[in-house]
Amino acid sequence: MKQLYIIIGILWLTLTLQAQTKETPNAQQARRVFNEAYQKVYGEQGSQLHYKVNIIGIYKTEGTIWTKGKKSKFIDEKYIAWNNDVTYYRLERKKNTVTIYSAHSDERDKYATKFKFNPDNYTYSIQEADEGYYITLKAKKGVKGIKEARCLLDKKHRYPVSVRVKVGIFHTTIKISDFKVGGINDDLFEFPKEKYKNCKYDDKR
Repeated sequence: MKQLYIIIGILWLTLTLQAQTKETPNAQQARRVFNEAYQKVYGEQGSQLHYKVNIIGIYKTEGTIWTKGKKSKFIDEKYIAWNNDVTYYRLERKKNTVTIYSAHSDERDKYATKFKFNPDNYTYSIQEADEGYYITLKAKKGVKGIKEARCLLDKKHRYPVSVRVKVGIFHTTIKISDFKVGGINDDLFEFPKEKYKNCKYDDKR
């Protein structure tokens, strides 16, 4: 589960950019492009994407993530999680166990909190290539955690295609596909309790 939190933390890191002053024109453009991508992913219209990651051959996983504002849902081979912005439910599929948290509690993803993003800790640049736009974030001296991130956006819609990150001495790439914007119903984020009434429940609210 920790590896999944890393993946989600990376996605948030690479897509949560805010405008800052005293930057070069190139850096300002990089932030502006990311702000547009952020709105497509986390805006009120909702979005969906499929991710696939291979961490240096040690850990492989893939799944689908839906977001709409502060609401979210993800599913992979081991877990399904629903967050309706009030309550967070995580189903461990093999054990048939559901753990419940308050939606905004750090307890549900302690590992992910280590990857919270401070925009002042990085420098930014954008480069155009045949395959799309590369946005590079480099950590300033002394910054811990993610040292570098490079995100590829397609040229037509500026949708995320991949994210390559460096944590310590390791690099890994998250491949993103089937990105869709809009058409996300709020019912998707509600936990279907009737479907899982035979599960074991652990309420940590």
